Amino acid sequence: MDIYFVIAFGVIVLFSSLVHGSIGFGFGMISTPLVALFADIQTTITYMLISTMLVNIISILSEGKFFEALKKFWFIILLMVIGSALGTVLLVYTNSNYFKLLLAFIIFVYLLQSFVKIEATFISSYPKSSTYGLGLIGGVISGLTNIVAPLMIMYTLELKYTKKDTIQLSNLCFLFTKIGQLIVFISLGAFSNEAFELSILSIVIVSLGMFLGIKIKRKIDAKFYAKILKVLLFIIALTLVYQTLFL
Repeated sequence: MDIYFVIAFGVIVLFSSLVHGSIGFGFGMISTPLVALFADIQTTITYMLISTMLVNIISILSEGKFFEALKKFWFIILLMVIGSALGTVLLVYTNSNYFKLLLAFIIFVYLLQSFVKIEATFISSYPKSSTYGLGLIGGVISGLTNIVAPLMIMYTLELKYTKKDTIQLSNLCFLFTKIGQLIVFISLGAFSNEAFELSILSIVIVSLGMFLGIKIKRKIDAKFYAKILKVLLFIIALTLVYQTLFL
C-alpha cells in the first residue's frame, strides 16, 4: 500500500472525526468524497466502513438513551439496512466511477439546502409512504455513496423532529447500514486485507479526533465553522465531477 495514501487517509480521517466531534455531524460527508479523490468509490467505502461505525457509536453514546431511540426508529432503520444492502450489491458488481457523480450530486443538494429551503410537504402529508421512500431509497444511496444527509434533513425537518432525535436517527441509521454493508462486502469477498489494515489504523485516529472535537465543542463558533466546511465540500464536489468526467 502506498505510504503517501496511508498518510493522506490518516489526515482525512483525523480531520473529519474532529469536525464530527465538534459540531455533531460531518464525518462521512467530509471523509468519503476526500478519500474518493484518491480511490474508486467501492474501495473508498470499504476503507471508511469501520471508522464510520466507530464515529456513529461514539455519537450515539454521547447523546444517550440508545434503546429509547432504537425503539422509536427501528422500522426506518430496518428499511435503510435493506436499501443499503441492495446498494452495496449493485456497487460490488458494477463499481462504476460514475457513482462519484452521484456522490457529488448529493453534496450539492446538501449545500443547496443550506441556502434555499427545499419544500417537501409530501413528507408530512404522507408520513408512512415517505418513511418507506427514505428508508429504501436513502438506504440504496447510502450503500452507493456513504452519504444520505440531504434526504435525512428534509425528512426530519418536515416531521418536526428535535435536533437530538435527528442526530440519533442519523447515527443509528448509519451504524446499522454500515454493519449490514460490512456483512455484504465480506460475504461477496470484497473486503480486502488493505481495508482491514486501514480500519485498524482508523480506530486509533477516529478516537483521537472525536476526543479532541468533543473537547473543543464549546469553544468554537459552530456557524462560522460550518460555513468554511461548506466551501470545502463545494470544492471537493466540483473536483469529483471534473475528475470523473475529464480525467
